[in-house]
Amino acid sequence: MIPRSRPTLCVFYSKWLDTGSYMRAPNQSSSSVPCNMSSLVNSLARERLYSMESDKKKQATVRKESLKSRLQCRSSSQIISQGSSTRGTVNKKLCFEELSQWSHSLEKLMSSKYGIQVFQAFLKSEFSDENVEFWLVCEEYKKIRSSFRMTCKAEKIFKHYIQAEAPREINIDHKTRELIRRNMKTGGTGCFDEAQGIVFRLMERDSYPRFLRSDIYRAFLDSI
Repeated sequence: MIPRSRPTLCVFYSKWLDTGSYMRAPNQSSSSVPCNMSSLVNSLARERLYSMESDKKKQATVRKESLKSRLQCRSSSQIISQGSSTRGTVNKKLCFEELSQWSHSLEKLMSSKYGIQVFQAFLKSEFSDENVEFWLVCEEYKKIRSSFRMTCKAEKIFKHYIQAEAPREINIDHKTRELIRRNMKTGGTGCFDEAQGIVFRLMERDSYPRFLRSDIYRAFLDSI
């Protein structure tokens, strides 16, 4: 019987080749040598395949644990403030409530300071964060009180996100783009409202459900 231990098989196979043991012995039939050789090679192949599959599973586990550990550290430093044990417990409870709210709707997620940061980090990992970036820029634009600054900001937003072939062009139709052009002539906080609504609905249908299923969001939940 051929041993199943891979090191033993390798040693046996090496000696078998070096010593010429594969040559037919005086009392050995000619058909038995090929059969033994085929069995040995098949055993080695099965052992090698099992080893490769085990290594892949170990690497996947290490990557998952590493991600969870990094997110736990980030969550602890950014979300849970330092202080007394009582205060820390309250903040931890509020943090868990906030995290659970993120799954209720995209509005809840976007209204959370940390929710936006985590959502944006997720979209950056997918190279599709231009929509949430544009949405946040529009929110900042609405807070401007100076008409001169508002005009300058509107022009920058248009060149960076709205016009054709813009560096961070968002997915809007020609009609909406022309509407924004007209709005920019009169100014006002609602200049980009139509485009902002379009990208919000796009994120709500596409990006947001993927985020809730992502390892990033699940790791944050597990870390609390």
